[in-house]
Amino acid sequence: MDNKEPDPKGTKHNNSVYSYFKGLSLTWKHFVSGRKKISAVGVEDSTYFSQTEGRVTIEYPSEQIPIPVNGRYRLHLETEDCIVCDQCARICPVNCITIEGIKTQDSLGLTSDGTKKKLYLPTFDIDMAKCCYCGLCTTVCPTECLTMTPVFDFSEFDRDLMNYHYGNLSPQEATLKRDEAYQLEVARKAAKAGGVTE
Repeated sequence: MDNKEPDPKGTKHNNSVYSYFKGLSLTWKHFVSGRKKISAVGVEDSTYFSQTEGRVTIEYPSEQIPIPVNGRYRLHLETEDCIVCDQCARICPVNCITIEGIKTQDSLGLTSDGTKKKLYLPTFDIDMAKCCYCGLCTTVCPTECLTMTPVFDFSEFDRDLMNYHYGNLSPQEATLKRDEAYQLEVARKAAKAGGVTE
């Protein structure tokens, strides 16, 4: 048995019709305002919060929202300016940077800020799959050769492709330089053991 009282005035029916038309008017309002499009501006733009109506979807990648200039994105190394100080690898909290340096007696020139280069750089690998984008490595770099670029869309299907190599020697050249450095070290130790001072 139904204990509901009859609704002689039809108020429930009127409320349903009112709700229906209210929802329909809201849908129509969004349909009309959806013909215009919000311009793709970044959060640093003064008009970012003043755009309250219009489509917000952008057609990526042909359209992109400007990214902040102080954002942290993919790392890049200027190999010519690296002095192989190893500070970036030591400060990295996730160990995503691998560096190897080879000593030489010759001068390898100067960096762009005038710092002397004394080591070859056969290996400088950055595993961006491990990187936590903290930016500590760029902060401690004395020659400012390690920077974060504005490139943020570098996804890959293979994780090995997230490992970036920045060494400035080929594997054959690196082997040759290692042998030379080993021979120099052996000669230096022999001279020291023989009492010859440099």
